[in-house]
This record gives sequence, C-alpha cells and structure tokens, in this order.
Amino acid sequence: MIEKYSIKKLLDKGKIFLNKTVLVEGWIRSFRNSIFISLNDGSTIKNLQIILSKKNFDKKIIKKITVGSSIQVTGMIKESIGKKQCIELQALDLTIYGEVDSIRFQRSILQPKKHSLDKLRKQAHLRFRTSLFSSIMRIRHHIAFLIHKYFHENGFFYIHSPIITNSNSEGSGKMFQVTTLDLKNIPYIKGKVDYTKDFFKQQTYLSVSGQLEAETAALALGKVYTFGPVFRAENSNTSRHLSEFWMIEPEMAFFRLEENMNVAEDFLKYIIRYILDLCMEDLSFLNEHIKKWNKNSSLLKKLEKILKSTFIRISYTEAINILEKSKNTDFVYPVLWGMDLQSEHEQYLVTNYFQSPVIIFDYPSCIKAFYMRMNKDKKTVQAMDVLFPEIGEIIGGSQREERYDILLNRIKNTNVDNSKLCWYLDTRRFGSVPHSGFGLGFDRLVQFITGMKNIRDVIPFPRTPKNAEF
Repeated sequence: MIEKYSIKKLLDKGKIFLNKTVLVEGWIRSFRNSIFISLNDGSTIKNLQIILSKKNFDKKIIKKITVGSSIQVTGMIKESIGKKQCIELQALDLTIYGEVDSIRFQRSILQPKKHSLDKLRKQAHLRFRTSLFSSIMRIRHHIAFLIHKYFHENGFFYIHSPIITNSNSEGSGKMFQVTTLDLKNIPYIKGKVDYTKDFFKQQTYLSVSGQLEAETAALALGKVYTFGPVFRAENSNTSRHLSEFWMIEPEMAFFRLEENMNVAEDFLKYIIRYILDLCMEDLSFLNEHIKKWNKNSSLLKKLEKILKSTFIRISYTEAINILEKSKNTDFVYPVLWGMDLQSEHEQYLVTNYFQSPVIIFDYPSCIKAFYMRMNKDKKTVQAMDVLFPEIGEIIGGSQREERYDILLNRIKNTNVDNSKLCWYLDTRRFGSVPHSGFGLGFDRLVQFITGMKNIRDVIPFPRTPKNAEF
C-alpha cells in the first residue's frame, strides 16, 4: 500500500524518501510549461514540485490542471536538480478532486499575483490559501498551543469561564446584549422592559472578561487561567481593536503584584522563545514580506531583542515625570497626572526613552477598575501594564482587592451594581487571600509576533464595527 504524507514531512525529511513511491494531496499554487506543478497542502510555507511526464498523462488531463485546483498525486521521490528544493515528485498518477471556476477565479485572490491586505480581508474565506495568511495561521496555532503548554508546566488549571454574563467585570464600556425577546413586541412593565420574559429572566450580555469567574476558581485551586473569546461593543475602529477577540487571563492565589509582573514577563518570553524555534520558516517568510514595506525593519531581530531585554519597571508617577520632561516631543494629548496614557505616550517610553519593553505599575485609582487593590496613599491601585514596541499595551493586570470593606466601597464609588456581584463578594467573605492576575489580548500578541500592522490580519474572520461577514 502506498503511504500518504504531508508536504511538510516530505520536505523536512528530504532525502530519506528518495526513490520511494508516495501519495500527496493539495492545491496547485503554480503550473509551468505543462510540466511543473507547485503543490501546497497547508502544512508548510514551502511547495512540493511535481514533475509531469507527457508519456504518463494525455493532453485532456493536462488541460484540466489549473492554479487553485485540488489534486491527488502518486509518484516517486527524486533528488531535484533545481536549487530551490532538495527533492521533487515524479508523477505516476494524478487525480483532480476539484476544478476551478475560471470566471470567478479571475476576480479572486487565488490568482498568483500581489493583492492588497484590504482585498484579502474582503475574501476572508479564501485568504487561508495565500502564503501570507497561511503563515500567520500556523503561527497563531503554535502560540495558542504554547499558552496551554506554559500554564500546564507551571501548575495552572484551565477554567472555562461563561460567555454569557449579567455583569460588566470592567465596570465601564459598552457590551453586546443577548436577548430572545421579540423586538417588534417587547414586553413592558411600569414603563420598563420586562426581562423576566427573556430567556435568562434577566438582562444578559456577551462577556468582556472571564476574570471575576477565574478569581473564584483561583481561591480554591491556587492557580488557574481562562482562554476564550470575549466581546466589546465600543466603536473602536482602529488597527489594534476587534469587537470579538480572544483573551488569556491567569489568576494566582497568594501572588502579590511583583510576582504577577514576574509571571507576565516570563510568560511572554517563553512564547516568543519557542515560536522562534518552532516557526522559523514562516517567520522568515514574514520577515521578508515586512521588509517590502520597510527595508530597515526586521521581525526576527525585534523578537530576539525582546528575549534579551529585561523589562523596565517604573511607577505611573515616574512615567508621567519622564513624559513631562521629554524635549522636542509634541504630544497630541497633554500629559497630566491622573490621565490614561495614550498610545503616543506608551510608544515614547518604550521606543524612544527606554528602547525596551516597559511595565508601568501603581496607576491612579480613578482610571482603573473597581477590583484592583488600593495602595496606602488611597490615590493609586496596584495595577500594572506591560508595554511593547509598535502595539503598546499587551498585558494589563493587577493585584486584586482582597479586603471586603474596601472592595465594597470601590464597587459603590464606581457605580457598579453590587446586587449582581454578591457571588463575587462572597469570595472575600470566606477565606479571602492576596491574589493577582492579568489579561493578555491573544490577537494582539499574534499581531506583534507576526509583525502585521492591522489586527484584522491575524484572526481568521475579524469582527469589527459595521463588519460581521463570513
């Protein structure tokens, strides 16, 4: 029986398969001189060259072979004379699975020519077949796998937090409402919508975070993490924001803020270190792709620099002082203590001043969520943000407020409905301990590692304001 192999395995093992008859399947990337087929099955950025012999295949079959067609080929592995590949497959038999609609093909991104990223987004169902997007998706897969691997190796338990919620864990911002009510016949009681007639008998939303639920698990299991989709309804139509995105949120009992920062730095370096080892072919392809935009830019050097850097740690107040003293810098947003740092401020600190990743901690309480631990000055909370070059904040976290009275007061002061958080307050009534955690935007991490300018290009089907296609 002839064995079937992935193209990646054949190319990785190379000459081990010489003179062996094998079976491969994939999509045709190019077809030259009615003899040479470049075949790709998605397992690697590289293509396998198929050599057709006119003795084995008549003109009728050859005419049906077009770019984009899916085929099965049985043939013998031979050493390649060409410089671009070490082996090639001399075809003995070929079956065409799916032919290509020639008229639609002319309007598709499958044509072997350059296409803008915007055009790729408009055909998101086909862009998996491009070299650029297939590279990004393979890297995205490996990053996701490494996230689970890191936490498993470090004693964390994976928790599935709910996607539907009745509270906003951040205490602010817009959320997507979930309802089964007939919008043409909404029930009212005393002038207000009667949500007791709704599916969950109360007002519910898509979750913006699994943190609060993760905290309850951490206060029993010690160290846990969530990894799943979250949703925010803000009209943030930028290159760094999505309406539906994926978050990683570890929570650690008995961990203070400094320990939390240590885990965040170690976690990011772990991911980047292994991605450089596992995905060098795809990273090298992306590196060359990025150089077409900017000859002085190097994706590989940027990632290697992160590994060699010790993340600078400064307080929010120190950061404001640096920004206030910055010379020859005209910020669009004025620098004032108590303001939320803007992207221009973050990039100045990371790129211009320190030239290194930066962790800023002890933010003003007025700009942070209710669950963050209040400092003795009663003006700042034990929050921390990790800032990276190009994308700014990549991690946001804090030591959580474990003291019941202070947490309850914070909930009231930030106008959060504490009646919906009784279960959360219970965790402070029964054996509360110091604990901390952080949130990492998975898609933003993929964006940084792949070097893509727009976050829409690192997720299979982006959901953004006014866009929910495919």
